[in-house]
Amino acid sequence: MKIFNTLTNKLEEFTPITPGVVNMYVCGPTVYNYAHVGNMYPVIVFDMVYRYLKYAGFEVNYASNFTDVDDKIIKAAIELSVTEKEITDKFIKAYLEELEGLNCLPIDYRPRVTETMDSIIDFISLLLEKEYAYKSGDDVYFRVSKIKDYGCLSKQNLEALDYGKRIDVAEEKENPFDFVLWKKTKEGIIWDAPFGTGRPGWHTECVVMIHDIFKGKIDIHGGGVDLKFPHHENEMAQSKAAWNHNLANYWMHNGHIMVEGEKMSKSLNNFILAKDLRKEYPSNVIRLAFLKNQYRAPLDLTKTTFTECVAINDKVYNALKQANITIQLENISVGNLTKDEHINEIMDNDFNTPNLITYLLDLVKELNTSIRNHTEISQTYDKIILINSILGLYYELKEFSESDKELYQSWLDARNNKDFESADSLREQLIALNIL
Repeated sequence: MKIFNTLTNKLEEFTPITPGVVNMYVCGPTVYNYAHVGNMYPVIVFDMVYRYLKYAGFEVNYASNFTDVDDKIIKAAIELSVTEKEITDKFIKAYLEELEGLNCLPIDYRPRVTETMDSIIDFISLLLEKEYAYKSGDDVYFRVSKIKDYGCLSKQNLEALDYGKRIDVAEEKENPFDFVLWKKTKEGIIWDAPFGTGRPGWHTECVVMIHDIFKGKIDIHGGGVDLKFPHHENEMAQSKAAWNHNLANYWMHNGHIMVEGEKMSKSLNNFILAKDLRKEYPSNVIRLAFLKNQYRAPLDLTKTTFTECVAINDKVYNALKQANITIQLENISVGNLTKDEHINEIMDNDFNTPNLITYLLDLVKELNTSIRNHTEISQTYDKIILINSILGLYYELKEFSESDKELYQSWLDARNNKDFESADSLREQLIALNIL
């Protein structure tokens, strides 16, 4: 299996730290509002990665956090005259409902920043002790100059960057690239720490959560490409400072999201909430739209894309429904296939879901041909089910009762006898029962 590693900027053979086990962490949302499609892109991409790794036989330990301490959360709480916890609990619940609605598998760990504060304070104390951090004014900053290869993940030429535009420059910093680890504040939820009362900076949360859960370097760290710099770069820098390792062996990033060729933003009025998209399209169609794209490339959500994915979804469902009739009536044994070499060949090349969907459609054609010709269907059917499980596509297929089988046979008899009135009536009953 090969994965494109952002750190080395190339495809690399995947070798987990512990044979047969994969530890994976993906940056989660800041929970101050309903999730938008930009939040959902990494969720669906890494749900697919999680599914495929499990299919490939790995034991996967998957963690993704909730940032429940943030200025935007404080602002929302003040505007609504509620506590920050009421805001975050509401939107965490809504987020998890969206994930379930989008067919995402439950994962192993969902830490919150507010529940990790003791470890964050201890971590900042460690960085101060090792002189990778310093206190300036009322805040604590990370000393970037001590990390010799800072910028290696994001491939930033730091000297060429416009400090004023790319970095929050403060007079208290020794270096424009230094970032805040702890800031003093009296607004919103705060904690007492040896270096002052306040709350942590964003970049420190995930590195501490990863260490708390996995107790060392992990195999895969994922997220959107927008997190490469400065967030992931700063996570890696802190890990090097504290523990002398890169935090993860493989860094994976999904591409940007666009809507009809333009970057998604509120100012362009093309900002799409996940809950609104789910009202418009079924979960299978949304997943196909997200996974029809190579995950590292920009994803352009267009009407054409969704129209194509509606058609793909219908083709798969119709073929499975027809196959299910044959399987039920003839008591064909299915579900015996656990691996398919062609699936492995496709997905072992950096999770190539566009080619997997092409293979899925080829199998759908093959299945339809076998049904028409009354030839063996179980293996083709099982391959389609395997692909669906990796892509996270779910189709409700009815298990026939004896009365269902009798009804179907009556419909066939009416058709064969050219009793079209009875056939039409029986067909309507079969459609109502989700058989046809």
